[in-house]
Amino acid sequence: MPNPKHVPLATSPLIRPDLVLSPEGAFLAAAELTQSEPRETAMHHHPRGQLMGALSGLVSVSVEREQWVVPAIHAIWIPPHCVHGMRSHGPFSGWSVFIAESRCADLPAVPRAICTTALLREAVHRAASWPGRTLDVQQTRVAEVILDEVAAAPAELLRLPSPQDARLKRIADALACNLADPRRLEEWAAWAGLSARTLSRRFIAETGMSFAQWRQQARLLRAMELLADGVSVTAIALELGYENVSAFIDMFRRTTGRTPGRYEAGK
Repeated sequence: MPNPKHVPLATSPLIRPDLVLSPEGAFLAAAELTQSEPRETAMHHHPRGQLMGALSGLVSVSVEREQWVVPAIHAIWIPPHCVHGMRSHGPFSGWSVFIAESRCADLPAVPRAICTTALLREAVHRAASWPGRTLDVQQTRVAEVILDEVAAAPAELLRLPSPQDARLKRIADALACNLADPRRLEEWAAWAGLSARTLSRRFIAETGMSFAQWRQQARLLRAMELLADGVSVTAIALELGYENVSAFIDMFRRTTGRTPGRYEAGK
């Protein structure tokens, strides 16, 4: 994999360069984006923390060893200097906030997905309209609200960690290429050359999930991407290896609280 680039904030499609090039500039800068075509950003990093949110559509984010998805009204917090890349799926509307490293001490030290509040979204919308390189008293109060909302937001499970053990990574990569593969844990363990007990224990130690939980999470995140791409629920169920559409819908509803149809409609 190529070395991640140090990307000046000016190159980001979600930020205005005049707001962030100077270290003496505003400690918070925001911008909004609406696009009709998919877009991909290579792996990179920058000194400011980034909060990237979606209003409609979906974005997939690679953050170091993890894969994340950011569906509508959610956001992902990316700490300063954290290597990341992103890809949108179809039409997308969203926003991004960049926060000076000096103001990130009270924010999460690791990436975090959150469900954004109406207050946070409105504060970001207002911040995106600010034309200056400095913040006045009123703007500073709004910026502080954004920081408070990020700090207080509970984490959402929209991530898929990658194991580091070479044998486990081989299994994870094979599953990612074919999530419909029906092999059980014991069969995967034999394929990779380790015992089922070792596979089970190491998967939990390295990802925080059991093998079954990891596979379900991989299927869920892929389902979200396919829904955003306009793929039918029936086709998604088949691609992910479910025996019937009802089983897929049940899984989706249990984990997200919504059916795939309601999720796709943003309800």
